[in-house]
Amino acid sequence: MKPTFYRKVLKNGMTVLLEKRNLPVVSVAFAVRAGGINETEEERGISHFIEHMLYKGTKKRNAQQIAEEIEKNGGELNGFTEEWITAYWCKMPSKNLNIALEVLSDMVKNPLFDEKEMEKERKVIFEEIKMRKDTPRIHVYDTIQCYLYNGILSTMLIGTEKSLLGINREKMLKKFKQIYTPDNMILCVVGDADIDEVANFAEKNFSAVKGSVPGFDIILNNKQKIEKRKGIDQANLIFAYHAPFAGDKKHYAALALNTILAGGMSSRLFGEIREKRNLAYAVKGETNITKDYSYNLIYVGTTKENVEKVKEIILQEFEKVSEGLTQKEINQVKEQLIGNYDISMEDSQLQMVGLLASEINGDAREFYEFEKNIKEVKLEDVKGLAKLKDYSFYALVPEE
Repeated sequence: MKPTFYRKVLKNGMTVLLEKRNLPVVSVAFAVRAGGINETEEERGISHFIEHMLYKGTKKRNAQQIAEEIEKNGGELNGFTEEWITAYWCKMPSKNLNIALEVLSDMVKNPLFDEKEMEKERKVIFEEIKMRKDTPRIHVYDTIQCYLYNGILSTMLIGTEKSLLGINREKMLKKFKQIYTPDNMILCVVGDADIDEVANFAEKNFSAVKGSVPGFDIILNNKQKIEKRKGIDQANLIFAYHAPFAGDKKHYAALALNTILAGGMSSRLFGEIREKRNLAYAVKGETNITKDYSYNLIYVGTTKENVEKVKEIILQEFEKVSEGLTQKEINQVKEQLIGNYDISMEDSQLQMVGLLASEINGDAREFYEFEKNIKEVKLEDVKGLAKLKDYSFYALVPEE
């Protein structure tokens, strides 16, 4: 049974999404339809930098007051930046929905961008860059996207020290005013809330200012590299390949393929690499599917000596799927994906992110068509996607 769902585009241009629930918890997000993909190479990292700065104070609240108003009223506060979205969210007792709306709307409307705070936060992001590079598993995830594309997607979303040093208050404010306008924004609420109250709040608190989201080019690439590093004991590798975009129904077949190969302990690669050959502890598949770019990846943590062997096993399994996948296995993976989807719906915050992704990739209402779309996946489409024409590969291995 589908939940009660509302989607409204307001007079000021803002899109409001609301899934009605009777539980006393609500997840709320203000998001903009822009992220790293809408940056130039010179300003790489500015979307993530802006996200950090919106927590540093407004005309009404300093950073401490922003955090306290949410947390002292029983809530969690956070945000995230991706290539395709920047979002600010909190999870609250539903009785405090008005507090969530007030605080988050103040953040996305009235940030100070204080220059002293900017300089302090710039240093924080420099440390975040070091942390991501120093953590092998995070580093290989960051790097593999750079190997799949040329252009803006070939550099880290977080930016570089050079690009971040080139971002001043004037550039940040210009970017903010260009993108953080109601016609580029989505207000998403999942929980015990009333659509009219939420829509009225958004109409009352946001005037109809028009913005523009910078365009971009997607340039596909494939690259392979094994890199050595001192001070690590495990080899971390990622195998990745381009997949159909959101909007193309075959992207559901790409989800099925990823799950067959590396979706949990029952997957082919988990069984072959870990259970049968004991070559790894972690074997995991993930998808990154949007309307503008899309890829699947397989992560494995193994020993330096087994990197090439693991890569060979992965390629062999793709070939086996392309030639011998059965309808029975497809039917099983469909049940797995539908079950995982149903379980994820329990968490209002995960549901909120799923609705935002569906809206930015087309229309949030398609989020509720997941079961139908998965059931329509065809055996020949999955087998066809398993016939890899090319791929990217990156491994970070110990240097002796």
